Amino acid sequence: MAAPKPLEQENLEIRTKSIEQTLIPLVKQISTLVTHRERPLCSERSLRAVARVGQAVNLAVERFVTVGETIADDNPEIKTDMYEACKEARAAGAAIEKLCEAALEDSLADRGAVVRAARCLLGSVTRVLLLADIVVVKQLLLAKDKVARSLGRLESVTNFTEFVKAFSQFGAEMVELAHLTGDRQNDLKDERRRAQMAAARQVLERSTMMLLTSSKTCLRHPDCPSARENRDTVFCQMRRAMDLIHYVVKDGVLDSAAQLNQSGGGSPVSQQTSTEEDWDVSRTVSGALKHFEDLVEMTRLTLLGPGCKERLTTALDTIAERTQDFTDSAYTSHEHRENILLLCDRAKLELNQLLRVGISLEQCEGSSPTTEMENAVLGLLQATHDLKQQLQQTTLEQAGDLASIVRAAHDMVGIIRNVALASDTERLEEYSERFNEYIEHILEVCKLLRHISSTDSLQVSAKYTEINLRIYGPQVVTAAHTLSMHPTSKIAKENLEVFADMWQALVSDVTTVSKEAIEQCQGRQPDKQVYMSLPRPGKHGTTSKPLKPVRLDSEEQAKIAKSGLEMKLISSEMDAETEKWQESGASMEENNDIVKRAKNMSSMAFSMYQFTRGEGALKTTQDLFTQAEYFAEEANRLYKVVRQFSYQVPGGTHKKELLENLDRVPTYVQQLQFTVKNPTVGKAATFTKVDSVIQETKSLMDVISKVVTTCFVCATKFSVYIPLGVQCNWPWADHLWPGHLKPQHLVYQGNRGYSAYSTLPR
Repeated sequence: MAAPKPLEQENLEIRTKSIEQTLIPLVKQISTLVTHRERPLCSERSLRAVARVGQAVNLAVERFVTVGETIADDNPEIKTDMYEACKEARAAGAAIEKLCEAALEDSLADRGAVVRAARCLLGSVTRVLLLADIVVVKQLLLAKDKVARSLGRLESVTNFTEFVKAFSQFGAEMVELAHLTGDRQNDLKDERRRAQMAAARQVLERSTMMLLTSSKTCLRHPDCPSARENRDTVFCQMRRAMDLIHYVVKDGVLDSAAQLNQSGGGSPVSQQTSTEEDWDVSRTVSGALKHFEDLVEMTRLTLLGPGCKERLTTALDTIAERTQDFTDSAYTSHEHRENILLLCDRAKLELNQLLRVGISLEQCEGSSPTTEMENAVLGLLQATHDLKQQLQQTTLEQAGDLASIVRAAHDMVGIIRNVALASDTERLEEYSERFNEYIEHILEVCKLLRHISSTDSLQVSAKYTEINLRIYGPQVVTAAHTLSMHPTSKIAKENLEVFADMWQALVSDVTTVSKEAIEQCQGRQPDKQVYMSLPRPGKHGTTSKPLKPVRLDSEEQAKIAKSGLEMKLISSEMDAETEKWQESGASMEENNDIVKRAKNMSSMAFSMYQFTRGEGALKTTQDLFTQAEYFAEEANRLYKVVRQFSYQVPGGTHKKELLENLDRVPTYVQQLQFTVKNPTVGKAATFTKVDSVIQETKSLMDVISKVVTTCFVCATKFSVYIPLGVQCNWPWADHLWPGHLKPQHLVYQGNRGYSAYSTLPR
């Protein structure tokens, strides 16, 4: 196995729940320290408590890195990186302890040093955990390789005695792999990866019995080509499933053996689809529509800037291309086919209208959206919405026929079984053709269901159900041919029964996917869609029923504690950056719109951080989502102010850096707005939305902090005019907060930014 690539310090993405849970105790301690360092330390007892926490953190880190170094000694491939990460963690832990001890002598010790040490400790500890996770991955892949070798031995045996011995060993190794992959599936955070792992495990589990009967049939009838095709197809599918496990565990890295499996032996049917398309590329109409609508929404901020026309045109062409699966289907009615084509043409006309408006804006050098442009955007989005509805109706009409098709196919399997037992080859061919027609019809329905599925897990389920049905469905007929050639063979009859059971399981999967897809479509009740970049709950919301406000329990708070702390650290850095403007002189800070909006955002981020700890004025999830809306709105305003500011900055590296960071803001703003607007049902979905909102707010806060830093550098170096602002107001306060909390009363409180919570009586 190739040595793993070293982890980049800037890319410490956590993909498993177990690592998050391991970080929670450390996050809580660091949160206590960082929060405490921002409060006035007025008693010796409080100072000594902070010092003890610092000592406890350092001691815990020391024990932690000792285990990490032990793991490194046993695994040479990660030894160097692990020792380096442990060294960084140990140094950060010692620095935190010293800073806490320094608080005993100087209560005004450098707050920035505490923040930097905390971020360094979090990063290094996370890096240690990710390196340790490489060892877990290695163990799983070794188990997978053992099963692969056992499969090779099973494929090469020539007598029953060797087969029984090899199959016994294979079974034991499969049990170990099942346990490891099950644990990994439950630990993965990414929905698509979990669904892919589930699909791979299901293939291995269902194929084991077919492997047994097809191998026994092949040993009993070695000269029978249909028996060998049955066996080879099962071997090929099981190897593909193990390659998929490798792909998921390595997060998108393809096993070098996978390409060989695709081009090597096995059933030709199993090689019809490419590995990349089967495993990771979501080539669905719903995905293409969402991407296109995101680009259209973005034009409200970018005003059809350079390259926008090409991106929009390409995205719409992709939609039209993927709708061909609907229009080319033999089972799509003429009416639906005509409606789809007409709606595609309508979307093209609406796009041309939007592009013409964009050209007009360029000619008059407009800097803000016009009514004409807004109408063009709404017209185009309405066209794509109608197209989506039509595609769903087309799919649901075909899915409505699914039950009768499945019953007819099930009856046909019984007929094929009887004809094979009678060795009637002519009738077997006749019924086999009709059975294959049923398979093709069900496959068409599967394809359309995948196209309209709106969640990653359902798309993956539909995709692998389609793949397995395409490969294993015809094998029922192949097994029947073997039985027709050897009608008295008990093992040939058993083999057909096992493949028929597999067929029944697969059509049951299709029915389940169909039911879930229909429920998704019906859950999105068509209403008068109002496309707004900033929906106002209670006034112009796009959902007919408001979300039920809920509070997070302690376990949920713990899960998002790390993200909340990281956002808090970024907001502390933002405060430090805005304080630089004050230190530079009152003339730069007074009425400075960049600083004021940055402080507003820092205050909002701090309130969201408090929510992750069960503190502050944000009590329910709805409070958090509404706060995130205002955060995105303020970021949008800051973006426009800084854009005006950038026009005055002379060309050079500083302006280039400013524009590079600034151009990232609209994307983050749009993504946060889409997440907040996305409706959820159920506690688990609501928590996932909370986690996403915190993550996206953190990302937006990070890029805003870089923008503000670069603005300060440019303002001081080039003496650039700073845009002036007015006192911030909050006209939407009445429907957001409880009656005793009015966010329009803002008081700036130093490191805490603007506070709307501590100055008003309850």
